[in-house]
Amino acid sequence: GNPDLPTAVNITWSSINFKTILQWQPKPSGYFYTVEINGMTSDTKRKCILTAETECDVTDVLRNVKETYTAHILSVTSSGMDNFEEPPFAVSEQFTPYNQTVLGKPEIKNYTQKGSKLNVVFQDPLTPYTFPNGSFQSIRDIFQHDLEYKLYYWKDQSSGKKDTRTKSHAFEVNVDSTKNYCFYIQGIIPSRREDRNGQESVVVCTSVGRNILDEYGAEVFIIIAVIAIAIFTLAIVLSVILCKRKKAKAAREKEPLNGV
Repeated sequence: GNPDLPTAVNITWSSINFKTILQWQPKPSGYFYTVEINGMTSDTKRKCILTAETECDVTDVLRNVKETYTAHILSVTSSGMDNFEEPPFAVSEQFTPYNQTVLGKPEIKNYTQKGSKLNVVFQDPLTPYTFPNGSFQSIRDIFQHDLEYKLYYWKDQSSGKKDTRTKSHAFEVNVDSTKNYCFYIQGIIPSRREDRNGQESVVVCTSVGRNILDEYGAEVFIIIAVIAIAIFTLAIVLSVILCKRKKAKAAREKEPLNGV
């Protein structure tokens, strides 16, 4: 090998829902990289052979998600892979997909607020891995009973949050039937020491029984009331003034007749 070739630095694993990208630096000039993935109980597999890039999608060689892997990033010339000397390389930190992949955003499929019940139905994020029939496995298919979801919910325009958990695809919680609620969902792996909480879903708000107080707040209602009272008062004052003017005009029109 060529000991003068630079070796990779700042090697990181980036993994969401088991789609895993290996990244490093620097950009090569006059040489290439080749990635070797080594499992503790599996054979070495090569990926991104003679690449000029500084990232490599290694998802397909990490199918045993409970295996612990390390990556060797080899620095080689175009002919360096043909000789028997070991090229210079850098070694990544260990990575176990089952313990370290980030849970992606759940998708909220449906929600209803009827009376004092808020019902939310959601869908698991999918992984890049497939079943024999070609359909994609979800994170639930892999984590099974280790996977939970948490629903965070609160009254619209309020900062006080409540939460509840489930291992199913749905939530049902008791709410104030006169108020609208906002909520989001997050996947959790309670058995993990790190990266327990997944990405948060979009925030959704119900719109049942919404009135002007809910929409704009009591302050705007008070302002509208004050304006209405002012308009009403002005109308009365104008009516009185116009009435007095009519009476005065009528009195002036009668004066010549009285003088005849």
